[in-house]
Amino acid sequence: MKKYDVTALGELLVDFTENGISEQGNALFEANPGGAPCNVLSMLQKLGKRTAFIGKVGQDAFGLRLKQAAAEQGIDVEGVFLDQNVPTTLALVSKLPDGDRDFSFYRSPGADMMLRTEELDREKVKSSRIFHFGSLSMTGEPVRSATREAVRAAEDAGVIRSFDPNLRLPLWPFEEAAREQISWGMAHCDVLKISDNEIRWFTGCEDFDEGVRTLKTAYPGIPMICLSMGADGSRVYCEGKQVQAGAFKTRAIETTGAGDTFCACVLNTVLDHGLEGWTEEELKNMLRFANAAASIVTTRKGALRVMPEEEEVRKLLREQN
Repeated sequence: MKKYDVTALGELLVDFTENGISEQGNALFEANPGGAPCNVLSMLQKLGKRTAFIGKVGQDAFGLRLKQAAAEQGIDVEGVFLDQNVPTTLALVSKLPDGDRDFSFYRSPGADMMLRTEELDREKVKSSRIFHFGSLSMTGEPVRSATREAVRAAEDAGVIRSFDPNLRLPLWPFEEAAREQISWGMAHCDVLKISDNEIRWFTGCEDFDEGVRTLKTAYPGIPMICLSMGADGSRVYCEGKQVQAGAFKTRAIETTGAGDTFCACVLNTVLDHGLEGWTEEELKNMLRFANAAASIVTTRKGALRVMPEEEEVRKLLREQN
C-alpha cells in the first residue's frame, strides 16, 4: 500500500482570467490558483485519491495563497518550497474570438523554475502509484534537473509515469528546445496525455491517427496515449485499440483546466484498472467520464478550486447518455 496515489511535480501559479469590465472600461482579471500539475491533483482529490505536490512558489502574497489553496483541496504540500528571492509565476489568460486562450506569462524567471535537485523528496515519488509531470518544469534549470531526477526515481521504483506536454511556446528560449524536452518526456512515460494542437505541432501530421502512429514508432514504450480534441471529444490508443468518445454539451465560458481535468480522470481510471487488460467498452467509459468532467470545468472560471464532484460528473453522464 503506497502512501500516495499520485504525486506531481511542476508549476503552481496564478492564472489571471478575464472577468468583466470596470466602470472605467478597463478589463478586470480574477486571480485564480492554477498550474496544470496541481489542477490534475485537485480533480483526483475530488475522486477520492491521495495526492502530493512537489514544487516551489515565491515567499510572497501570491505564493502563500497558492500553497494554502492547494492544501485546502486536500493535496499534500509538504514538498512545496518558498523562494525568498524569486517571485511567484503569474499568467494572464485572455479569451480569443474563436474561444481559444492567449497566455501572457510573468516568469523570467519564476519561483517554480527554481526547484533544485537537492530539494527533491525522492521518497515521496517512490511512495506513489503514479508520478505526473509536464514540460513547463523542463524549460530551464535548475528545475529541469530536478524533474529528470524525479522521473528517474519513479522509474527505479516501478512507479507509473504520466506526462502532459502542455505546450506553451512563449516560455521556451526557442522552439527546438521545447521539442527536445517534450521528446524526452515522451520517452519516459507510460501514460501520455496530448492535445490536438500539440500532436499536430510535434508530428506535423494533420490526421490524428497518423500522428499517433508516428509517436508509437518513435516511442514504442508508451502503453497508453490519450488525445484530447476539445469540442470533438477525445481518443485513446491502448493495447492495439483505438477508441473515441464525443464531447458533452455545456455552456462553456472558458477552457482553462479542461485538459487537466481530463488527464486527472484518465489517471483515476488507470489507478482503478491498471495499464493492461482493457476492453473497448472500458476505454470508452473512461473517456466519457473524463470528457464529462472536463466539460463541467469549462462552465467555470479557474480550475484548481472549482473541480467537479464525482456525482456532478455522473449526473451529466446520465443526462446525456
